[in-house]
Amino acid sequence: MSPLPLLRWQENGQECSAGWRSEAGLPPPARLRVVDDTLPADAAWRLACEGSALLWRGDYQNARQLLQAMARRIDRKPARAAAAATPAERFHRHRMAQAQRARTLGMLLLPLTDDYRVPLRRAPDVQAACVEAWGAAAGETVVSLRELLGVVGAHEWRRTGVDIPAFGARIHPHYGVFSPVRGEYVDLVAGAPLPAALSSDRLAFDIGTGTGVLAAVLARRGVSRVLATDQSARALACARENLQRLSCTDAVELLEADLFPSGRAPLIVCNPPWLPGRPSAPLEHAVYDPDSRMLRGFLDGLTAHLAVGGEGWLILSDLAEHLGLRTRAELLAWIAAAGLTVLGRLDTRPRHPKARDPNDPLHAARAAEITSLWRLAAHSADNPR
Repeated sequence: MSPLPLLRWQENGQECSAGWRSEAGLPPPARLRVVDDTLPADAAWRLACEGSALLWRGDYQNARQLLQAMARRIDRKPARAAAAATPAERFHRHRMAQAQRARTLGMLLLPLTDDYRVPLRRAPDVQAACVEAWGAAAGETVVSLRELLGVVGAHEWRRTGVDIPAFGARIHPHYGVFSPVRGEYVDLVAGAPLPAALSSDRLAFDIGTGTGVLAAVLARRGVSRVLATDQSARALACARENLQRLSCTDAVELLEADLFPSGRAPLIVCNPPWLPGRPSAPLEHAVYDPDSRMLRGFLDGLTAHLAVGGEGWLILSDLAEHLGLRTRAELLAWIAAAGLTVLGRLDTRPRHPKARDPNDPLHAARAAEITSLWRLAAHSADNPR
C-alpha cells in the first residue's frame, strides 16, 4: 500500500502534519483552520463553501451536530428552475449538486491517532470499523467526518447484513463493496429458467461478482461450479466471506479478472453498473460505467465464452433510458453487433423507496424504471439474427 499524502498546517505556533486519508483520492486541502465548539454553523458553512477545511478540536457529538446543521443550510438553498430541462440535463444538474454538497460537507475534518482512536470528547470507538475499511493503522491521520461516518455505517452493514429473500439468508457487504439492497435483480436471477445446456455441464460464470450474491444464488439453484470474477480486491474478500457463511465455497471459485475467465460456460451472468457516467467515488463504480465500458465489454465478449446452446443473462435497469443517457435502440444495436440474439426478457419493477418519493429530483424516471434480465444467445442456425 502506498503511503498516505501529508496534510500540513499551523497550530499553536507550530508546524503540524498527519497522513491525509481520502477514499476518493482527493488531494489534501490547501487551506485549513483549526476550530472547535465556538464556531457557529453559519460561519462553518461559509468557510467550507469558500474551500477552507475545518480541523475539529471540540466535542465529537458537537461535530456531528455541526455537520447536520451545515447539511441543512445546503439543502434549503433554492434549486435553479429546471422546468424546461431535458431528463439528461436534470440528471447532470442533480449530480453536480450532489458532488458540490459532498465537497462542502467533506471540509469538516477529524484527527485519528496511530491506533484509529478519535482524540475528542465523547468520541465513539471506531477502531474496528477503521481496521475493516483501511487495514492496519500507519501513523496519525486526518479524515473528513463524513467519510468516517461512512466507515462506521459500513461496519454496521457488515455486522448485520442485508436480508436476501431469494435464498432466505443474509449477505454482509464490506466497506467499498456495493450492497445488494436492490433485491429485485436478485429475484430475477433466482427465478429465471435455467438454460437446457446446464444439464450436461453444470458450469456458470458470474461476471463482476461484488458481494457474491448472484454466485450464491446460482449455487443454491444447483449449479455445481460457478466461476465468479471481479477486479476489486475488496469485492473478492467480501464475496469469499459471504460464500463461506452460506456454505457455497465448494461450488464457487473466485478469480481476480476484468470481465471473463478463460473458457466457455452454458450460463454467464452479469449485472453491470446501470448508468453510463464517470464515478466520483470508489463505491460509485457499481453504479456508473464510463462510456458503458463494462456493459459493452460483456456483450462484445459473450459469444466467445458461451458454450453451445448457452445463455448470457444481462441484468440491467432501463433508468438510463428514462434519464436520456442511453436509448433502447443503442442497447439493441450493441447486442446485435456483438453477434447476439435476444431469446427473451424478464421484467420487474423496483421496490426501493425513491421510486415512490415524488420529492426525489429524479422521481419521474425512477417511477417509470423497469429492471430486466435479458436472455441472450450467440447467433446460430437455431438462433438466427
